Amino acid sequence: MAIYHTRRRDLLLGERTYLMGILNLTPDSFSDGGDFVDLDAATMHFHAMVKAGAEIIDVGGESTRPGHIPISAKDEMARVVPFIEKVRPHTKALISIDTSKAEVAAAALVAGADIVNDVWGAQRDPAMAEVMAQGQACVLMHNRSAEEAETGDVMQAVQAYLQHSIELVKQAGVRDDAIMLDPGLGFGKTYEENWELMRRLPELVALGYPVLLGASRKSMIAKLLNLKDPKARLSGTLGTTALGIQAGVDVLRVHDVRENYECAAVVDRCVRSK
Repeated sequence: MAIYHTRRRDLLLGERTYLMGILNLTPDSFSDGGDFVDLDAATMHFHAMVKAGAEIIDVGGESTRPGHIPISAKDEMARVVPFIEKVRPHTKALISIDTSKAEVAAAALVAGADIVNDVWGAQRDPAMAEVMAQGQACVLMHNRSAEEAETGDVMQAVQAYLQHSIELVKQAGVRDDAIMLDPGLGFGKTYEENWELMRRLPELVALGYPVLLGASRKSMIAKLLNLKDPKARLSGTLGTTALGIQAGVDVLRVHDVRENYECAAVVDRCVRSK
């Protein structure tokens, strides 16, 4: 049985789909910016997502939405470290730190995080691969700036980028079974490319690593369904959840945990049960 290894515990792969609940401790995230900047509100939401079925909670201190205002590592740490220290003694859930700064990732690991989730796949901060090796578990996402956008095959570009990320972290000492891949929907991709990646998810799964899918409330759903309010995009998100599971995705990064948990349970029963 394949596993995804973290220093806290291993996740068995293939039997069921795992949910990663999104917790943005930011004032400007595209979907829930400002909802959980208060430590008590964030703590309540953390435990509510775990109770609803999330196995992992992804904690972020800096928005990654298009046009976001970058913040310093010091400010980012001030948002995430006290929170992780507060919740860690009271939960068995895995905690991932959503950051592209090695300094922030290192501090979050000390505070009790289990996984480093980098939207630049360890290719933006040269120290990130070493920090991931210290933490043992990572999520590597494909990303590119507008200037780097390519005109070729988008899945081939994603695979090539992630292969390079894999090489970087393995050279630093990350175990092969502690690596998870994310195609990076909405990051440096056109509307059509996002949907092409959804259709071709089995090609990414075929690389042999667990795959995380983050389509929840994304603009690709908003454009398709003509929905401006991010919180109105649940039905569309559930469609991507069902398709992702059928394609072999292991982890779904979502805002609405209970609804996605129920959707995943139904699809798992159909496609994963023996």
